[in-house]
Amino acid sequence: MRDEDQPHDPSRRHALECMVWAGTGVLWTVSGGVPKSLGLLGTAEAAEASQSPFTFMQISDSHIGFNKAANPHAIDTLKEAIGKVKALPVKPAFMIHTGDITHLSLASQFDDAAQIIGETGLETHYVPGEHDLIDDNNGKLYADRYGAGKHGAGWYSFDDHGVHFIGLVNVVNLKAGGLGNLGPDQLAWVADDLKDKSNSTPIVVFAHIPLWTVYADWGWGTDDGAQVLQLLRRFGSVTVLNGHIHQIIQKVEGHITFHTARSTAFLQPAPGKAPAPGPMKVPDDQLRKVLGITRVSVSLGTEPLAITDKTLADN
Repeated sequence: MRDEDQPHDPSRRHALECMVWAGTGVLWTVSGGVPKSLGLLGTAEAAEASQSPFTFMQISDSHIGFNKAANPHAIDTLKEAIGKVKALPVKPAFMIHTGDITHLSLASQFDDAAQIIGETGLETHYVPGEHDLIDDNNGKLYADRYGAGKHGAGWYSFDDHGVHFIGLVNVVNLKAGGLGNLGPDQLAWVADDLKDKSNSTPIVVFAHIPLWTVYADWGWGTDDGAQVLQLLRRFGSVTVLNGHIHQIIQKVEGHITFHTARSTAFLQPAPGKAPAPGPMKVPDDQLRKVLGITRVSVSLGTEPLAITDKTLADN
């Protein structure tokens, strides 16, 4: 049943439109399009919900090469994040990285990231962030590493355990402070990619910049994101994962759940809470509480889909 077909319910409307700044180590489940917190990691409820035959990891914004005051040791915090993945009691099926692998698109930075991330032994699927496309050859270093078998600037799809995954690129020719952009070629490709998928197919979309507008003044959104979201509205379960804003913000709209990931490098301010976005210095003993990784558990044929965010400070 579509949202417009359902009876008006003010409380439901609020649940669909709210944004949730999630706390440390909170496990969310999504049932009937409404997120529900199951409490901190380690609770019996969280343990029960995370038992799934199919899980995958998301990491984002590792910014290898960043060495400013917000985190002079971004390479070390990526190592810690990867250590958390390696220590998981149940091995995920694979990992996705939602962009800004590097800070300056240098070959040495890509090399360092590949070596550290490769220690998981997991297949890893990438989409670029704007920091991955700023080399002297318009992103050639990223394309040479990750572009094989991809379309256009690097968009692609794949299937795993009955779930259809779509990796999108919305950072090409990105202007400072400007919104992301997919472009007509990529939108046409998405329409073609989805045309033979049944409405019951679970869809996971991942990109660097949010596909919905979190905060337009800072460019935290995608100019033509609404067009791809319209293509996704017929599906009963859609999860959209992104990075870029270095903090957890969740939104649910109909059957589409939007979830951002923490960075493994540094924090950014909450939308509108600073003169501009950018690396945010926190006390040294608080840094690992604002960096982290995301685990997604999918139980086909049942509700819910569970998203677990874990900080580097968590045991």
